[in-house]
Amino acid sequence: MIAAGEPDVAIDELRWLLEGCSDMIEAHVLLGQLAVEVDGDVPLARGHFGFGYQLGEKAFRQAKHPTPVPALHPANRFFFEAGRGLVWCLHQLQKSKKASDVLRHLLQLDPTEPLRLAAWYDELGTGGQQIVEINLLGNDKPSA
Repeated sequence: MIAAGEPDVAIDELRWLLEGCSDMIEAHVLLGQLAVEVDGDVPLARGHFGFGYQLGEKAFRQAKHPTPVPALHPANRFFFEAGRGLVWCLHQLQKSKKASDVLRHLLQLDPTEPLRLAAWYDELGTGGQQIVEINLLGNDKPSA
């Protein structure tokens, strides 16, 4: 339904699916993405991404915290997508400390960094402020 351009139908189907299986991380990730893309509802997206992330955390605790947890392995894909979505939502909601905590944990699980999440630390740490001043001399164009 998403590919067919029917997000409202997709949302209804995903909610129906979660009624029978609330532990499906993929459905929470898709609902989180749709909440942002269709309705601009960051708090709702945070809820879905956060729930998906917590489900993965619960599974890792039950497995006695295995590491590394390869982000690119198909079985881990939606957990990492939930984590990425949660970090983005927390940042949008000005909860950068929580976002940094989730980001740090994702990087600990897969230190090989295939998703290039470490670059997000700069943005989280500055609160959206410019890191480097480009135009120190006040010139609009560089002189030759």
